[in-house]
Amino acid sequence: MAGRRNFRAVIFDLDGTLLDTLEDLADSMNAVLEDMNYPAHPLDSYRYFTGDGVVALVERSLPPKARNEETVSRCVEMMKREYDKRWAKKTRPYDGISELLDELVARSISLNVLSNKLEEFTRLTVSKFLPRWKFRCIVGVTASVPEKPSPEGALGIARRCGIAPEDFIYLGDTDTDMRTAVAARMVPVGALWGFRSREELLRSGAREVIAQPLELLKFFDSFRGP
Repeated sequence: MAGRRNFRAVIFDLDGTLLDTLEDLADSMNAVLEDMNYPAHPLDSYRYFTGDGVVALVERSLPPKARNEETVSRCVEMMKREYDKRWAKKTRPYDGISELLDELVARSISLNVLSNKLEEFTRLTVSKFLPRWKFRCIVGVTASVPEKPSPEGALGIARRCGIAPEDFIYLGDTDTDMRTAVAARMVPVGALWGFRSREELLRSGAREVIAQPLELLKFFDSFRGP
């Protein structure tokens, strides 16, 4: 049982794990589709469009006949502009996240974020919605950090923290997150309050799935700092 170990750190996915960003993402992409005279999608469809970066979001949202390089590139730029207008309108931390972060800080657990958003925007989002907590590393996509499920971002966080990958819990809500954790030799835990299903999380490598944020504390109950 993973919870019997003295885990020292956690990596959080951002969208669908710490923050409920779905409505702002959906509203932004639907605005692009409407501008392009393509059909918009219901909110729940975006649970499966998100998670792998903006290019994948755009490709999945476009009609199959429109998924050519030129249209995708144009819509990616449009999506960035639309999301820049809306990213803070409906987004909020999930219920229980504040309490979870407080408890982890009390246990001296290293807090970290790894997102498929661009790193500058990842930092902006964390500072806007989670300003009370000090995160050791906040990592998004850069020229040197590829999108998940590449493990490079997670392994880079482990190096910067000086903590072995095996001593990290990785909490995320999609198959991309679980595959990232497995590839980085971290313990994958699935968040059921996010965008995807229990079945997907378990199929892609989740060691456990949890229904409420505070359930994560069972992995850290025996750890009270160095």
